[in-house]
Amino acid sequence: MRQLITYFGLAYLISWTIWFPLYGHALGLTHLPTLPYHHALGGLGPLIAAFLTTWIYQKQQGVKLLIKKCFQVRPIIYLLIALFSPFLIALVAATINYFVDNSPINLSGLLTSTEFLQFNLLTYFIYNLLFFGFGEEVGWRGFALPRLQKKFNALTSSVILTLFWAVWHIPLFFYKPGFTSMDIAGIFGWTFSLLTGSILLTWHYNSSRSSILVCAVFHSTVNMAFTADFGDNNYVNYMGFLITVWAILTIIVFKPKKLATYERANNTDSY
Repeated sequence: MRQLITYFGLAYLISWTIWFPLYGHALGLTHLPTLPYHHALGGLGPLIAAFLTTWIYQKQQGVKLLIKKCFQVRPIIYLLIALFSPFLIALVAATINYFVDNSPINLSGLLTSTEFLQFNLLTYFIYNLLFFGFGEEVGWRGFALPRLQKKFNALTSSVILTLFWAVWHIPLFFYKPGFTSMDIAGIFGWTFSLLTGSILLTWHYNSSRSSILVCAVFHSTVNMAFTADFGDNNYVNYMGFLITVWAILTIIVFKPKKLATYERANNTDSY
């Protein structure tokens, strides 16, 4: 438990410190200097915290294992699922939107982002993979999840991790568009979306036998699918609905205890 307390504390401290120039105005501090893509830099907090905490408690051996999990590819099927499933769900959501709301399907929307119009598909993927894929998942799933699963079942661990994951986002409600305008209902819906994402990321992590790479790729492609430039907000709602259905089916099929295609290998989570 000390390791988790250390990790969460460091993750919050590092990210919130990096983000401070972006939300400092809420504390009366204005015109603080910022860097290009400053928000993205804060996304590296969980990664840095994971490696620092691992070094503190497991030294070099633990760091080596954590790095190994960052590049673990096999079984490759889960890497392929992580890479392509969000885009498939996006296409299904766009199709539903077409039949229900008569909104034309614009497949080119998958190639552009409403957040960064200057990025093409590859550069936006690399951006997400670095700052929010590895930046977050090395910590949330790579470090925290296996330790939680030593004390709780997979579903309970996912719920607990969602709470800490949600708290990490608090500074965003003071400066990031989309967060600053949320009301209570919006915050509830956003938190629920984190929970469904957490369940699916647990399934990816456990089924891939502890591959951080798989989780990082899935985190990245989900971000990309949700910010695709389809030009219709209903698309996002259908996307969220489909992700929720997937998470519910995952619980039903793979059971709350393990949320995995395979039995979890204890030796991969013992560092």
